[in-house]
Amino acid sequence: MNISASLGSSLAPFLQDVLHGLSQPHKTLPCKYLYDQRGSQLFDQICGTEEYYPTRTELQIMNEHADSMARQIGRQAMLVEYGSGSSVKTQILLDALDAPVAYVPVDISEEHLLQTSAALQANYPHTEILPVVADFTTPFTLPEPAEDFSHVALYFPGSTIGNFTPIAAGVLLQNMADMLGPQGGLLIGIDLQKDVAVLEAAYNDAAGVTAEFNLNLLRRINEELDADFALDQFSHSAIYNPNQHRMEISLVSLREQHASVHGQRFHFDAGEPILTEYSHKYTVQGFAAFAAQFGFALHKHWTDQRGYFGVLHLVQD
Repeated sequence: MNISASLGSSLAPFLQDVLHGLSQPHKTLPCKYLYDQRGSQLFDQICGTEEYYPTRTELQIMNEHADSMARQIGRQAMLVEYGSGSSVKTQILLDALDAPVAYVPVDISEEHLLQTSAALQANYPHTEILPVVADFTTPFTLPEPAEDFSHVALYFPGSTIGNFTPIAAGVLLQNMADMLGPQGGLLIGIDLQKDVAVLEAAYNDAAGVTAEFNLNLLRRINEELDADFALDQFSHSAIYNPNQHRMEISLVSLREQHASVHGQRFHFDAGEPILTEYSHKYTVQGFAAFAAQFGFALHKHWTDQRGYFGVLHLVQD
């Protein structure tokens, strides 16, 4: 019996990705699966912790410069957000935009997405809200709004681009370039390079919310993929790699042990990590040079006074 038949077609890619990642010499789990309903709720809590500066810093930038960003985007746009989550920052942008025709939140967590979209439609009755449940790392089809729009504007906040390896980030930027029309642009958030102590504290909050968020992935695998991970035998780890300018987030086995996923058994040594997420840190000019490889040119950018975070508006060159 194949995976689709035995588990259900909707969960088959999840299982395949988990089995593949755990079969590698250096075990990995794709970070996109951190965001089920519970994971999305936990991430919202992370954004409110004292140590996690990115969200409140980006919100500060948005509050101060949303009008300028809206002018760069232009009027009557269809705003498409990759990995929309709770769309908190998006509401600041929607308030500033000139007659946006539609907002298309794209997210892999269906229940969270539909709840957020319903609330947004009530708050923005004159802007059509068209949620798309999709893995934005692969091409997807844009919905057609009821009214004509002038152009597509892409929004990718939160420095989510930093979760991708350079190769995967390049593929995503190429997909974005292919989706945009000649008038379109990309408004993207990037986390900037800074003191290592600040970075490591942000991913190891004292309240343990980030640890719970990371371990939630194993809980999800247990519940959805017939697995038997002992959650109390894995710990959260987040350390900075200065050579790659990135945080490396893992789940570390506390002892030698085995775990089974859908009947397939995996061995873990004591201290062995399962990589769950990268978070690359950039410079504005460094990211602009990277994006230029995919036809984007830096049009304008905004940062906070400390230089912790940047929001860049990129247009097709």
